[in-house]
Amino acid sequence: MNNSTRLRRVSFLMLALFCVAKTARAQSQNLRHDTQIWNDTQLLIPLNKKVEFVILGTLRLGRDVSRPVDERIGLGFNIKAGKYVTLTPGYFYIAQQPIRNVKTFENRLIFAVTVKGPVGKGFVLGNRSLFERRIRHPPIDATRYRDRLQVEHPFSIGDTKLNWFMADEIFYDWSFHAWVRNRFNIGVGHNFNKHVYGEVYYLRQNDGHAIKGNQNVIGTGLKFRL
Repeated sequence: MNNSTRLRRVSFLMLALFCVAKTARAQSQNLRHDTQIWNDTQLLIPLNKKVEFVILGTLRLGRDVSRPVDERIGLGFNIKAGKYVTLTPGYFYIAQQPIRNVKTFENRLIFAVTVKGPVGKGFVLGNRSLFERRIRHPPIDATRYRDRLQVEHPFSIGDTKLNWFMADEIFYDWSFHAWVRNRFNIGVGHNFNKHVYGEVYYLRQNDGHAIKGNQNVIGTGLKFRL
């Protein structure tokens, strides 16, 4: 084998290794990052002055908004435990397909305590502490704690009354014994009437453990109160 042939083979090998490394890196990045659209709908049914029954449904489009990746349905109760405190026990059934040929199913039990009240001139500050037990298949079961701090303030555009909000939520997962996720979101909501509320928001999620854990999200939410 002459020097020219050796040089061509070495060059070809280096080029092949470079292409493989670049492809692996791109696949790794794609497993971590995604752009999604979230749609949440709630039906709230008052049972008395302190308790309302809640039915929830969610559809999330992912894989760069190309197909459904998360469908969930749930139910729970909002229980007024005081002027500023609400207790929320609930249950979700969740089906996910974060990447091709990967499916997971989950039964999730939650319990949340929300403290919310006015602070300053027109501002409302709220903090939600949420525990969730995740019974999953095929991944292992897990328990998480989530803490969300939110501030909101009303404003008007012409005769339209709106409400802007900004929140940050952190997640602690006992499976990893670490704070694994952060969600920041900002958006605006509007009460169309006493029965219908809608909102739209942008959310940024950072998570180095989950598949498609780093996300840019445009979300919508609708609440219908009977």
